[in-house]
Amino acid sequence: MTAHAVLIAVSDQPGMLFGLTGVLAGHQANITYVDIIQHHDKDAEIYLEFSVERGVDPVFEELRQVPGVKRMELTPSFTKIYGKRIVIMGGGAQVGQVAIGAISEADRHNIRGERISVDTIPLVGEQELAAAVRAVVRLPRVRLLVLAGSIMGGEITKAVDEVREKGLIVISLNMAGSLPDAADLVVSDPVQAGVMAVMAIADTAKFNIVRQQRRRY
Repeated sequence: MTAHAVLIAVSDQPGMLFGLTGVLAGHQANITYVDIIQHHDKDAEIYLEFSVERGVDPVFEELRQVPGVKRMELTPSFTKIYGKRIVIMGGGAQVGQVAIGAISEADRHNIRGERISVDTIPLVGEQELAAAVRAVVRLPRVRLLVLAGSIMGGEITKAVDEVREKGLIVISLNMAGSLPDAADLVVSDPVQAGVMAVMAIADTAKFNIVRQQRRRY
């Protein structure tokens, strides 16, 4: 099946998403991602990624004819533009140092054809961090989470156990608390943690995170 992505400007009215996805269902298209983008000063937009076996021109034509559609443009998918994502969260100073390593290493791999992006959020508080950890698996294309701080445990550790069960890789800085015991890998140096995070998900790297399970560096 051939993958496609479209950005559609629509009227702010009920039934727009229903109408668009109905067209795709009628053509046996497999929808892989949907996002609704609200704007204060212009029409809302609906972004769709989907794949279809047959010719896509009739699909595009029917999408344009859905009542309420104002304009539509083809666009590269998020996977092609931003690729795999790493999320770094925790204390601001530690997050910044991890980001230095991750961005530097991602640049090296992206030059060679990879697409790896790095997201950060300085965040404190057990409940706030636990909620953020659980929300990571709801974000598209996230492959790995780095937790950077001085002490983490309790509800954060429970959240890490939950997301790891769903297939997310978690790297922790070496810190006080129970979190390091729950992570896939523990790294003392924050810059090195960022480097190893990128290497763990890069297709152009030979680093195998599975072989490093439960190790500390």
